[in-house]
Amino acid sequence: MKKALIFWGGWNGHEPEKVSQRFERILERNGFLVERCEGMECLASAEHLLTYDLIVACVTMSTLPREYEKNISYAISRGVGLAGCHGGMCDAFRNSTEWQFITGGQWVSHPGGDGITYTVNIHHGSSPIVEGIDDFEVVSEHYYLHIDPSIEVLATTRFPLVNYYHAANKPVDMPVAWTKYWGLGRVFYCSLGHHDDVFDDSPSANVLMERGMLWAAEGKAYAEEQLFGAERYDNTAKMY
Repeated sequence: MKKALIFWGGWNGHEPEKVSQRFERILERNGFLVERCEGMECLASAEHLLTYDLIVACVTMSTLPREYEKNISYAISRGVGLAGCHGGMCDAFRNSTEWQFITGGQWVSHPGGDGITYTVNIHHGSSPIVEGIDDFEVVSEHYYLHIDPSIEVLATTRFPLVNYYHAANKPVDMPVAWTKYWGLGRVFYCSLGHHDDVFDDSPSANVLMERGMLWAAEGKAYAEEQLFGAERYDNTAKMY
């Protein structure tokens, strides 16, 4: 049986408890044994983190202790998957550049605030995660992020929709969902999910999250078969 750790907390405006409960139900429905914990004390042991197939982050605007940062970085590098949504993953720890490096992006703005109607454009053929999902509309915050150029983009949305300072630049297609690797570990992110009900109002967003979490979790079984062996990451970890 696969195991998942969901840790939640931080700013309550993102409804981290509700979102973490949603993800718990999704994973249990897929046969996972799920541990859901408030706060970050569950990141205190790197060896314990290595027992999971998947870690799901649901924390916004918090502070990640350096030791915990090292532990989660190491666990993911050894094949444990990481997944999350919205500010619960890519605005979790603004002072942790290592975390931002792991996740592939960091929120910087949502012009117009909540209640913006926008289209999520699926990149068909980019991944099995988006197979059969059509473009869909969302009414929520429109997330503008600074992103890692190495991410594999699964879906985008067009900016600008609101006349803010960024509108002086050319139109851009901002990633909404992506995958990447951190060492041997798979990472999945989706910028949707300002409130829990976004996943009810836009069912395709719920499907996207479910598939993304499962994809990230599946990577651990194949981690030792990847191009770079575990010994390389043991040595790399000693540098920090």
